[in-house]
Amino acid sequence: MSKIFSKKGVKWILVVAVVAVAALLGFRYWKGKQSALPEGIASGNGRLEAKLVDVASKEPLRVLEILVDEGAVVQPGQVLVRLDTTTLQAQLTEANESIAAAEEKLAFSKASIVKQKSEIELAEIELERSRRLVKEGAGSQREFDVRNAKVETAKASLAEAEAMLQTSKQQVEVARANAATIQTRIDDATLKSPALGRVLYRLAEPGEVLAAGGKALTLVNLEDVYMEIFLPSEQAARVAIGAEGRITLDYAPDRSIPGHVSFVSPEAQFTPKQVETRSERETLMFRVKIQVPKELASQYVESVKTGVRGVGYVKTDSSARWPGWLQNVVASR
Repeated sequence: MSKIFSKKGVKWILVVAVVAVAALLGFRYWKGKQSALPEGIASGNGRLEAKLVDVASKEPLRVLEILVDEGAVVQPGQVLVRLDTTTLQAQLTEANESIAAAEEKLAFSKASIVKQKSEIELAEIELERSRRLVKEGAGSQREFDVRNAKVETAKASLAEAEAMLQTSKQQVEVARANAATIQTRIDDATLKSPALGRVLYRLAEPGEVLAAGGKALTLVNLEDVYMEIFLPSEQAARVAIGAEGRITLDYAPDRSIPGHVSFVSPEAQFTPKQVETRSERETLMFRVKIQVPKELASQYVESVKTGVRGVGYVKTDSSARWPGWLQNVVASR
């Protein structure tokens, strides 16, 4: 009796196992059909990425304070780091004093010209009077010659004063340019965020001296978000710049992020330079970049996490239609 029961039990176990395997295979087949891509759409695995931006010093200066920590979201133009500008401030004070001295010299040159013109005017009046007296026989030729020489001397002095005026003007411009340069250096010592981003690395601390080009922070530009996928040469050749794209992330596969193709590599990745056979040519993989619109990325800065894995999809045929599971797109707010 126990043997019969045992045989029946084994039989039912086998039946259940066969049904379970068939159901699993059937589910996988159905799932595969559901996720199968239509003609004209290609896909590849990738990860969400964003461009990195370094916040760096233009010249050797000591870090005075860093106003943000790693992970902080920063706005364009936000002050992130202040560098010590004590020496530069002293140079600016000296430059401003040079401007004042040059302007004073310029004012003196202008006054000198006014004076020289007045003297010329008076000398010409006296010369004309002397000319009339000589003509009338009431004046001496010597006095006329003296008056004439005085006019020529005054005109020469005026020319000299005008030359000094131009030199004074140039000195003022040079002094102002020098002060403006120092002010620019001071302004550059206040490091601001060039874009909407998140602080990825804090590379310096207050008191450290940064070299020229030394990095204080590294930011993730949250307005320049993209995914790079790799496609076989046959598919990559049919992808146009600007073609529609979609991105899905592993943690939210039921929603897709709209995008467009911004780059298709002209060179194959990880393949020999010389490829002889057709089968080898078919294995060439080309990098394709799917760019997320800037306005969309900027609205979801708190949700953007670079490095998250997912799948990128691109249209190789502009007339192709997205399958239903890729039409649930993340919309602008």
